[in-house]
Amino acid sequence: MTGFLLRRLLLAVPTLLGVSAVVFATVALVPGDPVTAFLGPGAPAEARQALAERIGLDRPLPVRYLDWLGHTLTGDLGTSTSTQRPVTAQLLPALGQTLTLTAAAFALVLAGGVLLGTLGALRPRGWTGRLSGAASTLAVSAPQYSVALLLIAVFAVHWQLLPAGGTQDAFGAGGGALDQLRHLLLPATAAALVPLGLTARVHRAALSAVLAGELADGLRARGLSRLAVLRHCAHNASPALLTIGGLQLAYLLEGVVFVETLFARPGLGRLLYDALTARDLPLVQGGVLIVATAFVGINLLVDAAHAAIDPRVRS
Repeated sequence: MTGFLLRRLLLAVPTLLGVSAVVFATVALVPGDPVTAFLGPGAPAEARQALAERIGLDRPLPVRYLDWLGHTLTGDLGTSTSTQRPVTAQLLPALGQTLTLTAAAFALVLAGGVLLGTLGALRPRGWTGRLSGAASTLAVSAPQYSVALLLIAVFAVHWQLLPAGGTQDAFGAGGGALDQLRHLLLPATAAALVPLGLTARVHRAALSAVLAGELADGLRARGLSRLAVLRHCAHNASPALLTIGGLQLAYLLEGVVFVETLFARPGLGRLLYDALTARDLPLVQGGVLIVATAFVGINLLVDAAHAAIDPRVRS
């Protein structure tokens, strides 16, 4: 197991280097001039030249990348050109908000996906199986943007049960646990619908195949209860659930960026949107690099969990 994990970690190193190069080059080549965005189109040439030299835009792109990579390896992502604050100091609070929303949405994905998939696998031709199949199809097909607006219109505007955005009330509770949970429900639901439907369909197919196989027949022949048979079969179907769960977690980390903007949450989504608008290259590069690194980290965790569940994967 240790050797397997070491091999995966060694493979992650060139992956991260490649990701950092792509992120830096892509952001640096985005149309627009950060000097003009910061100083305005009417700034004198001397001021423009001084700012370009200060933030390194006068050097070739490969030199700028190597310099940025060297500072990044020490934890220094540079200084924001729009706020003149360290990029790390701005990213960490926003990352905390994004991870909170991602965790809440992923909890809904796992709970709902496993429940719908299990109901569909146990009684595929019964009303519960048909209902779970219809629910998962509806979740996959629902446009995230339309669903988010519908949730806001119904629960926040019409019924006034939940807040439409933000992370805490301006008056009243002021950020208690219950207040923050109320602000999480609508964005987490909007972000979780599509991954929930995909997880339910994959889990249903995997569990149905195991329940129809020789393992389930042998367990029933030994006189085990339906619950015990289901527990053993669910363990054998767990690799498929683990794979789709890891993919959906990565999808959520990307998808909540859009949800945060729509629900006015101060996460990475809004931060990157504002940074792109202001042509703040260091902030954009740092934010995108964090998201890409999280993708690689999620894949490593999924591989490790696969190896723990199925020893054949280690070889």
